[in-house]
Amino acid sequence: MSSAAIRIPAMLPAEAPLAMPVQDLYGIPPGTIEVKTRPHGLLVKRLLLIALTALIGLAASSSVRLALSRDGLDLVEMALLVFFVPLFCWIAFGFVTSAIGFLKLITGEHPGFTALPRPASTLRHRTAMLMPVYNENVDEIFARVRLMARSIAKAGGAEWIDFFILSDSNPFHGRREEAAWRAVAREAPIRIYYRRRQENIARKPGNVAEWVRRFGGAYENMFVLDADSTMSGETIVGMAAIMEERPSIGLLQTVPMIANARTLFQRWMQFASEAYGPIASAGLLWWSGSEANFWGHNAIVRTRAFAESCGLPELPGKPPFGGHILSHDMLESALLRRRGWAVHMVMIGGSYEEFPPTIVDHAIRDRRWMQGNLQHLQLLGASGLHWVSRLHLLIGASAYLTSPAWLLLILTMIGQAATHGAGSVVALAPPSVLALTLVLLFGPKVMGTIWMLAKCERRRSFGGAGMILRSVAIDAALAVLLAPVTMVTQTKAFFGLLLGISANWNTQVREARRISLREVLPDMREHLLLGLALCGTALIDTMTAAWLAPVIAGLLLSPWLVSLTSSETLAKRAAARGIFHVPDADMAGKREDLPLRSGRESLDTTLAVRPALPTGG
Repeated sequence: MSSAAIRIPAMLPAEAPLAMPVQDLYGIPPGTIEVKTRPHGLLVKRLLLIALTALIGLAASSSVRLALSRDGLDLVEMALLVFFVPLFCWIAFGFVTSAIGFLKLITGEHPGFTALPRPASTLRHRTAMLMPVYNENVDEIFARVRLMARSIAKAGGAEWIDFFILSDSNPFHGRREEAAWRAVAREAPIRIYYRRRQENIARKPGNVAEWVRRFGGAYENMFVLDADSTMSGETIVGMAAIMEERPSIGLLQTVPMIANARTLFQRWMQFASEAYGPIASAGLLWWSGSEANFWGHNAIVRTRAFAESCGLPELPGKPPFGGHILSHDMLESALLRRRGWAVHMVMIGGSYEEFPPTIVDHAIRDRRWMQGNLQHLQLLGASGLHWVSRLHLLIGASAYLTSPAWLLLILTMIGQAATHGAGSVVALAPPSVLALTLVLLFGPKVMGTIWMLAKCERRRSFGGAGMILRSVAIDAALAVLLAPVTMVTQTKAFFGLLLGISANWNTQVREARRISLREVLPDMREHLLLGLALCGTALIDTMTAAWLAPVIAGLLLSPWLVSLTSSETLAKRAAARGIFHVPDADMAGKREDLPLRSGRESLDTTLAVRPALPTGG
């Protein structure tokens, strides 16, 4: 690249159009290619996962059914079973996935054998980095772009990798973005381009699709980022090299870790991600194989495969369930696999994202995700989808049905106590079922704790054994309080969608801010009222009220939970005491430093990569 080209950057390269036809979701499925990276024994693994989940769910539901049916089943008791069985199977599925991942990590038997990272000298085709932005903090955006550009050049990828900022921002932000782009592109060691659309059509998927149709023909692969994404040059170059070697792979999805945690809520979520995330990810990788999922960012996609497979139609009807597909990523991975392209998840280092700074901001984002995932229910019957892709769509949608189902279960349980007298709750949950429920709910946290403590190097990276146990205890207490808050928030959002209230697509709040009690109280009215109403169960049955005590506590304390966890001051105090310490916490939390991890990047024919977090074995 000449110095003149750097000093006088071109805003866009020459166009290289690539057709991206809109897909017919219910017509004749397109032809497929042969997947050459499909792991052996996947069907057996998946059947084992389903069988273990069904066995646990059957054992618990049978115990409850037998306890309830001693004097026959009435309508209330039948309703209890209707809500209990799928909810129990849901948590059993998550437990089994985590347990399998734990066994893989703790024994060192990671899925597949290891291989060396691929150097930049193996690259033969061009790759584009795509960062869609929408009225974001301009300084933050271009700081990330500048740092990633330097890291890519340091890793040897400057000749093959270009960076695109794809803006859907308003004219005011657009002018600031263009000025920032000129300053960054003039000095960057790689080519950096900028394009702003005049109309924000179809949001992020429309933004990416417009780039594919205009410039996709010049690039073999494209990394899809979010505005808060950061990836190291080593990871970017290594994944591009993998795509060179494996021509039947359509997509590689990383498992990004949380960076730049400033509030107590972010530090808490960062710790939970690093402490329990690896075992869940390893289990998911174990059974997903070549039918993994796409999370919409921090992933590399084969451009031609994406263009021929992922032109999204609009759903029939009006929003919230019709119109543009919001959670496009999960459907795009399903469509890639429908045409025969392999979709793999990889656990490697150097992939980061930021997390919403407060519970309120997380709930706002979660509502959009709920709307998008519930849209997927009508896509389960799309033609040609792999059954595991349908399972991913179903899991994503059902995750947002558990909250209203849990609330209905609680209300039905109260109805059971009111109609059958005191102590009837014991019939609903015999001691064996209660013990099993606690194992399923807290088992992943226990396994994550054992994994953190298993090796000296890993213990030190999390702050030592004592600090790990203290952080896990605080995490467990906060998680118990947050669960009923999430239940009510998601249930409220769910009924809002049923009433036709569509989620707004506003700029995501990324800046930390303390939320005062006065500010949050109006949003917590439903939580407080339900908490007070549940206190009234003590008049019906003290045993039922005792069972509901954690739920009641979470609801009544919800304003304080939201306010306190939004604090940066408390986050700094927790950090000073080592609470929620994570590996590389200091480096990953700095805006001025690109978070790079030296972890062992490895790959085999299953595309399963040894985690870059301090590993087992």
